[in-house]
Amino acid sequence: MIVMTPGPVRIGTPNSPGATRVLLLGAGELGKEVVIALQRLGVEVIAVDRYDGAPGQQVAHRAHTIDMTDAAALTALVEAERPDLVIPEIEAIATDALAALEAAGTTTVIPTARATRLTMDREGIRRLAAEELGLPTSPYAFADSLDELRAAVEGSADGPGIGYPCVVKPVMSSSGKGQSVLRSAADLDHAWEYAMAGGRVARARVIVEGFVAFDYEITLLTVRASTTDGGTATSFCAPIGHLQRDGDYVESWQPQPMSDAALAEARRIAGAVTANLGGRGVFGVELFVAGDRVLFSEVSPRPHDTGLVTLATQRLSEFELHARAVLGLPVDVTLLSPGASAVVYGGVDATGIAFEGVADALAVPGTDVRLFGKPESFVRRRMGVAVAVGDDVAQARERATTAASLVRPVTA
Repeated sequence: MIVMTPGPVRIGTPNSPGATRVLLLGAGELGKEVVIALQRLGVEVIAVDRYDGAPGQQVAHRAHTIDMTDAAALTALVEAERPDLVIPEIEAIATDALAALEAAGTTTVIPTARATRLTMDREGIRRLAAEELGLPTSPYAFADSLDELRAAVEGSADGPGIGYPCVVKPVMSSSGKGQSVLRSAADLDHAWEYAMAGGRVARARVIVEGFVAFDYEITLLTVRASTTDGGTATSFCAPIGHLQRDGDYVESWQPQPMSDAALAEARRIAGAVTANLGGRGVFGVELFVAGDRVLFSEVSPRPHDTGLVTLATQRLSEFELHARAVLGLPVDVTLLSPGASAVVYGGVDATGIAFEGVADALAVPGTDVRLFGKPESFVRRRMGVAVAVGDDVAQARERATTAASLVRPVTA
């Protein structure tokens, strides 16, 4: 069991009646690192995913494979396992079921059931940030059909549209899936079809965002953790810069240089949205920066893929920070070294691939490699990551990209 208040946190022994039990919903590469971080603190972890052999399932105490959008199946699993905490690690979850379980006192949802519901789709979080909190964002509209998409972009009798260029995304997807840039009317049909194919659930709805001319994009890892007096304090990791391709991150680095004014505004925005969402844990807040101007983009109530760089740069990685925060333990966001990460792609569509060149990659100074262990590879599926430290970000990026390029996926 876990005792948060009153008194100190108490952590039980795994696989015993007094175990502190965590159910992780989503067991990909980020979930795997959360499992490891929790187990180092003596927590019993149950990993759940939609397919067998997911990375986090390979290292958890127990594993289940279910459709997490099935409210009945999800409720039955939580009631059977009776976890102290449920930690969602993906978007496609029956959030109404989580809300009901939390309201009934069956478990505690991290950070909260409300936060999970709001952030599982881009509409909920965008309306919260722009319309309720008044935070600066890009122009946006929503569409439920190809005709509505055309009207949202080009305008109609009801008013002007977002205009070209613009970005179209499914309201629910991950890692940039289904995202495309529209530069003319010729792109509309493909953008709609691509968004429908890339969404996490069968929901024909997209967000259209006005194109923002920004200097760079950051992830500001924001940590809400308990204080010794029973309150909650917010901490910020050093900003993470990243490079995206087709909406998917391919490189990240930390720290991203920013003006003092831009950093202060980024922290203000991240603090406002995470305070509204509430709860404990790591939030990955994505922001566009142009000079001293900062725009809110998205937030994930969990560790962020670009934050894999923290495996090399911080005293506590984002995964260790998440584990500590959700358990009510002290956190430390100290940056130890500039660093970078670079993605290792599958390169082939195959099952049970192997990797060559790992020794060559690890021979690059200051580097480390994480191979995720995904049972099935796709050409553009993230199968691993190289992380590196350096005297500065430029050196770290060069080392990370070099190391990643030396890892060669091959058919076994």
